[in-house]
This record gives sequence, structure tokens and C-alpha cells, in this order.
Amino acid sequence: MNNIKKPIEQDSSEQKNRETAIDYEEAGGYPVCAIRDDLKEAGEDRAEDGEERVLLVGVRLHGRGKVYHFSPGDHKIRRGDYLIVETSQGIEIGVAADWPQQLPKSSVRAPLKRVLRLASNDDILHYEENKQREEEALVTARERVEVYGLDMVLVDVEYRFDNRKITFFFTSDGRVDFRELVRDLASIFLTRIELRQIGVRDEACMIGGLGICGRELCCSTFLHEFRPVSIRMAKDQNLSMNPSKISGTCGRLLCCLSYEHHVYVDARKRMPDRNTRLMTPDGRGLVEAVDLLKEEVTVRLDRNGEQDVKVYRLSDLGD
Repeated sequence: MNNIKKPIEQDSSEQKNRETAIDYEEAGGYPVCAIRDDLKEAGEDRAEDGEERVLLVGVRLHGRGKVYHFSPGDHKIRRGDYLIVETSQGIEIGVAADWPQQLPKSSVRAPLKRVLRLASNDDILHYEENKQREEEALVTARERVEVYGLDMVLVDVEYRFDNRKITFFFTSDGRVDFRELVRDLASIFLTRIELRQIGVRDEACMIGGLGICGRELCCSTFLHEFRPVSIRMAKDQNLSMNPSKISGTCGRLLCCLSYEHHVYVDARKRMPDRNTRLMTPDGRGLVEAVDLLKEEVTVRLDRNGEQDVKVYRLSDLGD
């Protein structure tokens, strides 16, 4: 298995966990949370631009990880509902990440998988039983990893809804020969076994936790996919380049650096650069600092050999 460790600025999802429906990018970049108030009944609609749209619902399989899109059919689905869905790997259970929404039909990859039904009480009970089995399986598998002395860290376990397959997620800095481990686990659990290597961002998403802001991690709560984040975003926002200040629990750049980046980019276009000279109401001076959000400029004035520092609103400055 290839080593998938990537540079800190390579902030894309290191591995696609499942191939079930359409990915965020394939949906034309429409986030699942972009809910329209004028949604019609399940089926197709036509947007103002004449492009045909199709009704979709975002689902977190097993209630965690990445969001996938499915056709809701005639089912009346609300956010948080447990759903039984059809995937390329078989029948699975998931949780509606948001209310159904409409996306351009041209952006949907056919054939689109569908929601089979809302989960029954028995389905949810079976899901909870599988969750308990997953905890026990993780303990057992970690013990076997130690026995074989493998350089890998088991992060999570996922039982397929029909119990015909168990997937173990792990991280490792290099290649791992786990063939003997797979045969051992198959003899213990008497079902198909898959070991899947994931990246550090997927690990944080699965485990969860608190960020430096004190809130739950974005990736494990409301983010539907990982987007690229670069060090340029931190520089554009005049943030400290201290890695501990701009990195998340996964060690990568904070996802939230991209949330308002466009605001700072637009503001910077209107603001003067540092160390440039400009005209102020009090004469010419040198720009020492800029506050992008307040649109304030700190200028050092030259007055007959004396220097004075003043803060000006951008609207008060000349060209």
C-alpha cells in the first residue's frame, strides 16, 4: 500500500472512502447545506436559467465521515432521519446530513443511487448493535496488530449493515504488509475483512475532538468534504505563521482558514501595501500596517524631520 502522507498545504481528502453516489465536486460545487426554500415535491424541477434540476439528499453513511448524495424518491426526509440506502457495496444505513435539495441534472453522475426507505426501529436497533460490535472488534484487532508487530495504528471499525464485511481504518507512515493480519481477523470474525489506510485528516474526522477555538472539529460535525487550504490563506489574513496557531489537531492547516478567505482577498485589493508611500490629510507618509477588516491604515508621517504615527480610515486617504 502506498504511503499517502502529504505536505501540510496539500489539504485534499487523502482517500475516497466509498464510491456510492456523487461527490461534492461532481455535484457542481453545490454544498449540501445550500437548501432552497422553493423545493417542490420529489422529482425534477427547472431552474430560472432553464436548466433541469434533480432532488437529492446528502447522507452520512453510518452517521459519520463524508457526505454522499442519493435520490430521495417519494420519501419525506428530514435532517437527522436514519435512512436505508443503496450503495455499490450493498445496503447501508446512514443519517440525512441536511434537508433534500435540488442540483443541476447535468452535474449528476448516472446511475444515481437511491434511498430505499426510512429506517425502521428494528433497523436502528441493528445499527446500534453493530456499533457495539465495532467497539469490541477494534479492541480485538488492536491486540492482533501488537502480536504481529505491525507499524500501523487502527483508528476505527465499520460493520457493513448486513454484517457481510468489516472494514478497519488505519494510519501508517509507510507500506504495511497486513496479509497475515487479514487472514487472522477473517478467522476470528468469520466474515470478509478489509483494511483501509486513511490520512490524518480523515482520522480526525472519524475520532472527533475539540479545536483550538474550543468548538467541536468542523470535519466531524458540519463539513461535507475536505477542501484545499494553503499557507497563502493564512498570510492574506495577517495571521501568525506559528504552526501551532494555524494547524488543526490533524497537523494540517486549519480548514477554517478558507471560510472567509475571499473576504480578505477582496479587502486587500482596496488597501495599500505595506512600505508604500501615500497621501494623507496630514501629508505624505509610509504605510506601516493595515487592518483589512476595519479598513484602517497605520501611516508614519514625515514632518520637518519629525516622525508621527497615525491611523486613518481608508476612505480618508487619497489615491
